[in-house]
Amino acid sequence: MPALRPAQAPHSGVPKRGGMSNSTALAGEPAPRAHAREQTRPGPGSLPAGEPGPQARPFPDPPAGPRAQPQDGPQAEPGLRGRARLVEIVVPVYNEEQILGHSVHRLHAYLAETFPYRFRITIADNASTDDTWRIAAGLAAELPGVRAVHLDQKGRGRALRQVWSGSDADVVSYMDVDLSTGLDAFLPLVAPLLSGHSDLAIGSRLHRGSAVVRGPKREFISRTYNLMLRTTMAARFSDAQCGFKAGRTEVVQALLGSVEDQTWFFDTELLLLAERSGLRIHEVPVDWVDDPDSRVDIVRTVKDDLKGMWRVARRTVSGATRLPVPPRVRQAQLPPGMRRQLSSFAVIGVASTLAYLALYLVLRQAGPAVVANALALLVTAVANTAANRRFTFGVTGSRDALKHQVEGGIAFVIGLVLSTLTLAVTGAVAPGASRLVELGALIGANALSTVVRFLLMRVWVFNPRRQAFPAAAAPSPSPSPSPSPSPPFADSQELNR
Repeated sequence: MPALRPAQAPHSGVPKRGGMSNSTALAGEPAPRAHAREQTRPGPGSLPAGEPGPQARPFPDPPAGPRAQPQDGPQAEPGLRGRARLVEIVVPVYNEEQILGHSVHRLHAYLAETFPYRFRITIADNASTDDTWRIAAGLAAELPGVRAVHLDQKGRGRALRQVWSGSDADVVSYMDVDLSTGLDAFLPLVAPLLSGHSDLAIGSRLHRGSAVVRGPKREFISRTYNLMLRTTMAARFSDAQCGFKAGRTEVVQALLGSVEDQTWFFDTELLLLAERSGLRIHEVPVDWVDDPDSRVDIVRTVKDDLKGMWRVARRTVSGATRLPVPPRVRQAQLPPGMRRQLSSFAVIGVASTLAYLALYLVLRQAGPAVVANALALLVTAVANTAANRRFTFGVTGSRDALKHQVEGGIAFVIGLVLSTLTLAVTGAVAPGASRLVELGALIGANALSTVVRFLLMRVWVFNPRRQAFPAAAAPSPSPSPSPSPSPPFADSQELNR
């Protein structure tokens, strides 16, 4: 377990739930026994500091509302008063003696002046070899609500795991020491976590509303990496690398036991595991300015990230990752009527596929594959739309039948493009392939177009609101004239009397 050497400012104004000792350990000197236990004591429901936890821990329900207001004692700092919720901000550092003091003073002043919740700033020194630890210990002694911990091993993920696993705060977060991300985004980052709406929150430099200043090389690498995550790992978050993240403490601590990485891939792995568990990830647009003095080894980081992606993918496929499902996901249900629609659509889809394959084989004897595919797909698409119109979505009568066929034709065009491309690729890869190979490729293409067809029909073609719109817009017959009631108020002359 990495060594932990705390330095805590007395009377920080951020009391722990179980009470906090006011004894202080100076950098380089052994801490009193009670104080050392306090700094490494895990919070309620947390993992022991630095120890790997179980593979799965149940997710708690979100907080039921704001807690009681604390009473401001005589030692409470002005910036630390307010609601009882506590947010911990971890600043991982390695050989940052040049900017550490300025950044922490700036961060502390901003939070003390504008942040409406209690906060704790934790400087996590990753085995620095310069004067970083001495400066961190001095800041902890100088500023209320600031503490410093020292690890004898490097790794941003290791530092975050060490602090987060023992935190007693309601929300844990971290940000890069250079404060490249604008601090005005911090409250929007943690607000949905404190309310219980979201489980994790990230700052995104790739969000449409973000304002980012950085060189083309870093821009290319960032966009390429996040594109790889979306295409190979099916990630739905937009920016995995922004050093501006937060999470509900109990949720983060439940995930930490399954996160293996200890360096730069740590938070990406945490996000991927969170999505696999059905957790809600909130994204915040940020103002971000690239640090020209960044000492990140880009080549090594890319290699480590690729290895991490492969490891997570392998564990996911093999089923080695067993994570608990949050209550919100366990209680989720399909939208009303969708279960019946899916059953009907599946039956019609199987029948349409069998008819398509039979028709394709017949037409294929008389012509090329592309023509046989187009004709078979056209006939079955028309029949499929008519059957789904009647049985899946319950639309009867001839009204708008032609319009529905035209709109459903979009799904036919998508299926035609996919199947034609599939035949072209099959012909290029395996010239003279057998009919069985062609059919296998076409079944795969049609399976993808079937998903598109169902979404298109449910969301657009047969959407109940869309069907009801013309009736709602039609003018109703005017009622028979009736004597107008007397106005419920007097005229201006009566009011002036």
